[in-house]
Amino acid sequence: MSDNEMLDKEEIFSKVLRAGRRTYFFDVRSTKAGDYYLTITESKKFTNDDGSFHYKKHKIYLYKEDFSGFTEILNEMTDFIVNEKGEEVISERHQRDYQKSYDQNPVSAVSEEVTASTESFTDVSFDDI
Repeated sequence: MSDNEMLDKEEIFSKVLRAGRRTYFFDVRSTKAGDYYLTITESKKFTNDDGSFHYKKHKIYLYKEDFSGFTEILNEMTDFIVNEKGEEVISERHQRDYQKSYDQNPVSAVSEEVTASTESFTDVSFDDI
């Protein structure tokens, strides 16, 4: 049996979630004993300077005995995030009018730095150089 046939035999059920540069693959697979487990793969596309690209993948294997605890914690964490920050996405990438806290008043921040740095100078005559 070839490797492709073996892979096809192990995959039972699959779903894909595309999310920008990331793609999530959810695959039900079969163990040698015939039981099922879940793999979750995150694949992220990166573009090189020359225009070529490559993918980085991270995989989680989740077995039936861990489903309950995993689901409980995942639900708790996602509920916490939504309750604390709402469902609206807040990020520089997703909002054109998003400003980081230090971007709120960039002119005054620069002028403070200039004032502080010029106070430490002593009188220098360029004729001495």
